[in-house]
Amino acid sequence: MSTLSKLALGMMGRLRPKPARGEASEIIPLPEPQKEGGVPLMEALSKRRSDREFSSQELPLPLLSNLLWAAYGVNRTDGHRTAPSALNAQEIDVYVALPSGAYLYDAAANQLQLIVSADLRSITGYQDFVDEAPLDLVFVADYSRMTLVPVAFRESYASVAAGAISQNVYLFAAGNGLATVIRAWIDREAIANALGLSHDHQVLLSQTVGYPKG
Repeated sequence: MSTLSKLALGMMGRLRPKPARGEASEIIPLPEPQKEGGVPLMEALSKRRSDREFSSQELPLPLLSNLLWAAYGVNRTDGHRTAPSALNAQEIDVYVALPSGAYLYDAAANQLQLIVSADLRSITGYQDFVDEAPLDLVFVADYSRMTLVPVAFRESYASVAAGAISQNVYLFAAGNGLATVIRAWIDREAIANALGLSHDHQVLLSQTVGYPKG
């Protein structure tokens, strides 16, 4: 679907997900992530970039597991994560939009939980390239976890946390031959409706990940 078509549908409140491709599992157990190795940090920083051309090839499960752990996995025995959050509220949920459905990343259990059996990739951004890229991440703030943070600061604190997660994805992509781009030009209402989010939740950002085209 073209960007203009998406924009027109979004303005009319009619941007909808596509039917799922393939059969969606209720739970997708992820392989144990590899927490050692990879390219040096300075090399990953030198390769960090935004790409807007993606192959449609899907990521194998071990690579997806490593990506999600790098993004926002549990990296300490006390439950802390690879990205910071104010007062350790851990208010960001990472949703994974795949051709077979939209899943919630459960970092503690290292698995994906099916949320909706639909292909949300067509609504996770107005840009046309997101329709064919194999994976979109959606970062959602759950403000019900931020009761210790003053209301006026919650959105800005959550946005900082989402930005940190996004940068983790960028660095992982740079170090593993993947392409990625973060996107703020999205129909937040359409995404929230598709995911069945409550009023305590806010869609902040999307991020497309995949192999580089060609």
